[in-house]
Amino acid sequence: MYKQNNFFRYTLTFEDGSSRDLLLEIDAGSETLVAPPPEAPPFWSKLDYQQCENCPLSVERSPFCPVAINLISLIEWSGTLVSYTNVKVEVVTTERSVSGETTLQRALSSILGLIMATSPCPHTEFLKPMAHFHLPLASAEETVYRTTSMFLLAQYFLHKDGREARLELDRLSDIYEQLQIVNRALTRRFKAASSQDATVNAIIVLDLLSQSVTWSIEDGLEDLRYLFKRYGVK
Repeated sequence: MYKQNNFFRYTLTFEDGSSRDLLLEIDAGSETLVAPPPEAPPFWSKLDYQQCENCPLSVERSPFCPVAINLISLIEWSGTLVSYTNVKVEVVTTERSVSGETTLQRALSSILGLIMATSPCPHTEFLKPMAHFHLPLASAEETVYRTTSMFLLAQYFLHKDGREARLELDRLSDIYEQLQIVNRALTRRFKAASSQDATVNAIIVLDLLSQSVTWSIEDGLEDLRYLFKRYGVK
């Protein structure tokens, strides 16, 4: 059955009335960002520039970082912006539109998360289900709920396929610990690519969301337990 590609149009409107648009297209079959290859990729997008400590890729097979190469347009789009700027964000998707007022760094963090999750990086591809059901400007609590739900649904499908499934979330913690290494390396790349701090701070915000998932798992997700009383959870 034919599936239509997903589109996410982010419009950021600034206090002076100016605005910027960014359109992201996600291939429905592969859940990968549709992006034409840049004509002259910058040095900071090369795989061996500030390469992640946990990167399994080689320069011979992948001369450019698969995440960084997809972030070039975003860096060019936002590299001169200041993080604490207040913006109105409107996100128009294939299904609906979402709007809100926030800081530029949080808005960029939302865009960054979507681009990273739809890039062919071995450490971010776990997040493709999250990208398919992308929630712009998600809070830490929403991120924890969506991430753990995603992981446990994956375990259900593994079980249905007759493969080993596990309810313990230690594997999810491992995934997010690896993502935090990726985030730190991207921060170093962005410092070389941006003349202002918005994009750098955006990845820091994204990293804090990643850490909140790990912290919540370590605490047994107790902050969410009360929501499931009707299931018999005490």
